[in-house]
Amino acid sequence: MTQTEISEFDFEKGEVLVFDKPLDWTSFDLVHKVRFIICKKLNIKKLKVGHAGTLDPKATGILILCTGKATSRIETLQADEKEYIATLKFGATTPSFDLESAEDAFYETAHISKELLINILPQFIGTIMQVPPDYSAVKINGKRAYDYARKGIAVEIKSKVLEIKEIEVIGFDLPEVKLRVVCGKGTYIRALARDIGIALHSGAYLTGLRRTRVGKFSLAQAIVLEDFLKKQ
Repeated sequence: MTQTEISEFDFEKGEVLVFDKPLDWTSFDLVHKVRFIICKKLNIKKLKVGHAGTLDPKATGILILCTGKATSRIETLQADEKEYIATLKFGATTPSFDLESAEDAFYETAHISKELLINILPQFIGTIMQVPPDYSAVKINGKRAYDYARKGIAVEIKSKVLEIKEIEVIGFDLPEVKLRVVCGKGTYIRALARDIGIALHSGAYLTGLRRTRVGKFSLAQAIVLEDFLKKQ
């Protein structure tokens, strides 16, 4: 992105911006920061900015932001195919199924081999049912699931239908394994890690997650926030 390109943007009319979300930022953190930067640049008080698909705080990678009238495209962009690189740790779980919470249970891993992992992965490919994590933004009786989880309140989260198109083992060095996952809208990679751990008669959670593609947008097109700040 060059200075000339930025000056040609019409954020109020509507732009689609592809960011590489920083680690430990929520999706809304990035939305609020980008809105602040643009409003300051344009000397305006209000601007519609939204994101097309939540990315967990402990995940990095592509987060699409839409401004102005382009926010009407959010629903379409959310439906696009997504690709992730996920790092799973076997032999333990956390309540959130990622690094946002501490390990709370431990399991055997001596029986897990790369061949065994590859053999069980096909059961997670195709149209499947998945139960979202307790620590998720799913709404139950008007509240987010994570609000109940953080208060220690057990609630029933219903499974939902989703599609996983590809799962490829790209790294195997127990207790960690690296997978490439291509999936449809609404897939929780944390829940996939949980379910793979269960299928292997062990436990698993995410130690790393990077979204590398959303539809036609790849990381090569993504803006790093620091660069966006400099060019404003």
